[in-house]
Amino acid sequence: MTEVPTLEAYLRTYVAETRAALEAPYLFEALRRIAPIFLAAREQDRTIYFFGNGGSASTASHFVVDIAKGTRPSLGSGGPALKRFRCVALNDNVPSVMAWANDADYSRIFSEQLRGLAVPGDVAVGISGSGNSPNVLEAIRAAKEMGLVTIGLTGIGGGKLKDLVDVPLVVPSNSMQHTEDLHLVVLHFLMAYLRDEVPPLPR
Repeated sequence: MTEVPTLEAYLRTYVAETRAALEAPYLFEALRRIAPIFLAAREQDRTIYFFGNGGSASTASHFVVDIAKGTRPSLGSGGPALKRFRCVALNDNVPSVMAWANDADYSRIFSEQLRGLAVPGDVAVGISGSGNSPNVLEAIRAAKEMGLVTIGLTGIGGGKLKDLVDVPLVVPSNSMQHTEDLHLVVLHFLMAYLRDEVPPLPR
């Protein structure tokens, strides 16, 4: 019978594996391409669409909160008036998700929303730990057909998403937990960088 590691040993292993994934060079290589895309979207009044399933759906929603609000100066701070980001989490539109899933097919829940909302030059960010979520892949295909810039956050080898998007960020881990951990690090890094980026873009 295999002995279960102690809580401390398990934690040390988990932290070490997360640190190893965090320190790999892929992170800078992807973020140096993603950050300018977000900055250009803000400058050009483009909309950034985020979407994913399960934990990735919550990350998409979290992205919108932090990018839309967290990049603004604190209320009453007297800081510079930064231009706002336009961003939407497609998984948050529950009635539309349920309608497309029920009346058409679950794989179309994001792509059909994009077809009704997005315009060329907007940005689509698909989040899928495996890189193989059919609805995320379908949305990215639709985005490319419509002339959007496409970004994929994934892991576990990258799946089909890696080769479909313009800019992939593939966490080098086969653990869904570490992959999702790193997606949140990416989110918080981008929020902080876009908030503190100098000089700020005028409103």
